[in-house]
Amino acid sequence: MVAIAVRALTKVFDGAGTPAVENVDLDVAHGELLVVLGPTGSGKTTLLRLIAGVEMPTHGVVLFDGVPVADLPARERNVAMVFHTYALYPHLTVAQNIGFALRAGTEDPGDVAARVAEAARHVGVTELLNRYPGHLSGGQQQRVAMARALVRRPSVLLLDEPMSNVDPVVRAEVRAETVSLVRRLGVTTVYVTHDQSEAMSMGDQVAVLRNGELQQVGPPSSVYADPATLFVAAFLGTPRTSLLEAAIYADDANVVLDLGSQVLTLPAGDPRTEALAKRHTERVTLALRALRPATSPEMRLTGTVRRVENLGHEMLAHVDTGAVPTPMPTPISAPARRAPTARTEYGFYPVYEAQHDPPPAGEVVVRIPAPAGVKVGEELGAAVGLDDVLLFDRAGRRIRL
Repeated sequence: MVAIAVRALTKVFDGAGTPAVENVDLDVAHGELLVVLGPTGSGKTTLLRLIAGVEMPTHGVVLFDGVPVADLPARERNVAMVFHTYALYPHLTVAQNIGFALRAGTEDPGDVAARVAEAARHVGVTELLNRYPGHLSGGQQQRVAMARALVRRPSVLLLDEPMSNVDPVVRAEVRAETVSLVRRLGVTTVYVTHDQSEAMSMGDQVAVLRNGELQQVGPPSSVYADPATLFVAAFLGTPRTSLLEAAIYADDANVVLDLGSQVLTLPAGDPRTEALAKRHTERVTLALRALRPATSPEMRLTGTVRRVENLGHEMLAHVDTGAVPTPMPTPISAPARRAPTARTEYGFYPVYEAQHDPPPAGEVVVRIPAPAGVKVGEELGAAVGLDDVLLFDRAGRRIRL
């Protein structure tokens, strides 16, 4: 096992104006599974290649047990990679694919056969050793690719979106098998994905990337429950997190979040509410994940049900509250366009500059337990507890309550 340390890592490709990875700091402990999560183009694969030493950084360093990767010959790094394309040789059997790297070296043929059998047993493809890749399903090919990486007994295992070509029906099964395998073998693993379900269910730690910058890193439950930036709050969560424009107003008795069409009056006397009073007139973004129906005179948002998703065990009601939606803050390098101002009963405040047009309505999502139901066009109230309220400033930074 190897401990990985990434320090101030930056990569700017020739001819590219902006960094693919910028000033990233990460630590992966011995035997830990770190999941790097982010949308397409966020720099995940570049970061993985920098860790492997395939790409050389423009600035910064990657350390394996304190030794810079650039100072280690490729053979001594003992890194194995699994790609999303499987990259299996179609003219070789499964056994020949798994043992290819060993046969290309100086290992004894008898030892090669034993290690191939061991790796095949680890990933559950023992009965497939005499088949060819063209006769395997996507999930089976992915298991063979894993076995080919593990047969080398690597110190570091790097996986680049390995489930992207696996059928969704078997993806969860392969995902669970992968986690069980790396835990059992104790190999230090970095797993790259754009799928938040994979990140939340697999990683000891999750690192969220956006535009090459590290947004947040920590245990999955912590990153989800306590997002540091607006991007993390919006990217994590199913169904999609609702982002609404709001303004904070305070007087001697109350603190309210003005959403334009309606207001949320925050509980008086709560120390978290009192802290917000210092931000009187400040414009913020309110992020709300799926809410529950309002059943009493509590803090709530009301609106019209515009769409219903029936999931069997529950329904997801998309409720138009009339609030102003907030798009993601525009990256500094992207062209910005100012949207019209929005009116509230307290005055005017500007909608954030955004790279894209905002969503068509200020919707929130309400979970309706089965067998209860709701119909399109009905009025529905959504309960909003103070713990549901995630607030962010105009730069997308978290406002702590």
